[in-house]
Amino acid sequence: MTIRILPAVADPEAAHAVAGLLARLPGVEPLRTAGDSAELLDALAVLGASSVTGLPEVVLVHEHLGPLPALELVREVALRFPATGVVLLSADAGPALYAAAMDCGARGLAALPLSCDELGARVQAAAHWADGVRRHLGPAGSPAGPGGGGRVVAVVGAKGGVGTTVTAVQLALAARAAGREAALADLDLQSGDVASYLDVQFRRSVADLAGIADISPRVLQDAVFPHPTGLGLLLAPAEGERGEEVGDLAARQIIGALRRRYELVVVDCGTQITAAGAAVIETADLALLVTTPDVVSVRAAKRMVRLWDRLQIRKAEDTMTVVNRHTRTAEVQPSLVARTTGTTTARTTVPAAYKELRAAVDAGRMQDLDAKSGVRQALWTLAAELGLTGGPGGPGGPGGGTRHRALGPGDGGGTGADQLRPVALPFSRLRRRIGGDRGQVAVEFTGIVPMILVALAVVWQCVLVGYTYSLAGHAADRGARAGSVGRDCAEAARADLPDEWRAGAVDCRNEGGVYKAGVRLKVPVLVPNAVDWPWPVAGTAGVARED
Repeated sequence: MTIRILPAVADPEAAHAVAGLLARLPGVEPLRTAGDSAELLDALAVLGASSVTGLPEVVLVHEHLGPLPALELVREVALRFPATGVVLLSADAGPALYAAAMDCGARGLAALPLSCDELGARVQAAAHWADGVRRHLGPAGSPAGPGGGGRVVAVVGAKGGVGTTVTAVQLALAARAAGREAALADLDLQSGDVASYLDVQFRRSVADLAGIADISPRVLQDAVFPHPTGLGLLLAPAEGERGEEVGDLAARQIIGALRRRYELVVVDCGTQITAAGAAVIETADLALLVTTPDVVSVRAAKRMVRLWDRLQIRKAEDTMTVVNRHTRTAEVQPSLVARTTGTTTARTTVPAAYKELRAAVDAGRMQDLDAKSGVRQALWTLAAELGLTGGPGGPGGPGGGTRHRALGPGDGGGTGADQLRPVALPFSRLRRRIGGDRGQVAVEFTGIVPMILVALAVVWQCVLVGYTYSLAGHAADRGARAGSVGRDCAEAARADLPDEWRAGAVDCRNEGGVYKAGVRLKVPVLVPNAVDWPWPVAGTAGVARED
């Protein structure tokens, strides 16, 4: 039997040394080395997308792989890909580390620096164990999505009030109505509202599972609330402070247990990224980021995506954005959301129709939302687009272990599961798609340009009015002075006027020894010699007559 081995080593020198030793082992087929924990998990998800037979028999995890700690990574691989044996490579091969590695699910511990004999022995033992597990699963193997079971969908809000819980609840109800074994987990640990939306009184919550090292099916059954719709509900604690008991390791174990029990697990992660929520988002098959079509929410969505990228939780191309409360007249459309956040937007948008939701929300019975409601129809259509209502074996079934995105307009037709395919965008293209704040700036600039133009026009018109007043006063003064000494008053008044203003009227008269001149000039509107202001301006002056 050929043993396929996937090395996970970050240091180039250590990777070269491991590759050299593997080349000397008989019956071994080394696969491409993974450079970090995220790359390792993604590679295993792709290899095991169809069945366990596609997975390597052995995974070698170097102690300094990062960014996920080595023991946590061993536990993650063991939970998500139980038919693969994990061997930990560490300079500390003492009893304490050996016991901790075994507790996390490792099948062997090899001391660094490696020797060919020791590495061969550990690889043979791990491969023998993996072969036994696969024989137990059956000759053809079973679907090996992440966790060797169901599919996990994480629903996250860009900010508060964008409809995260409504989206998660309706997606789970749609899957259950399609005959799927579905669970809805509320990991908005401080302020989860799933129980309020589904009219549930409960005693046990996700916090009761946090301190349990081995979550058996019986323990899970005691914590999950069986809802009349057929959904299994794992609810947030009623006391928000108990949410601190659920860390990232507990969240991984809980989600792993739900995977093994249900075909589909929908997780409401809320809007605040906790350690537990980050663990769920990282391990989920599909992450949905819910936003509304306004600048504030879209900016929040962009910040969320960038936060996930900095923390190496999830890449932008592995995230799908859902636009809630969408209207055709909104300036922010799904295409702009996609360009701004660098994510893929779902082709199905949810309309802005809160009145349809009000009765169901106030009654706390979201399951009774009218089937003709536009919101429900849109969210159930979204569930079909994501493959959540499909049968086993499709992208929505237990075998749907790879991350997906919706096809773009040019990617071909089809609906539901046919609209999903794996994505692996290069980093350079991702950077171009994120591209700073150009999307938001375009929206704001487009809206403010008319206001700027109007303001400039008003200021310029005020300048023209003031200039005309100055000309009228100066012309009247010149005319009065000329008339007082016997010269032509009108000619003197018009002498210094610009050509555009010379058509104004000049009135010269002698009143009791004072020679007066009045000048009335028309004010042009924005551009001289085009249109005149309907109200002329006047200037008057008087000078004592000289005999």
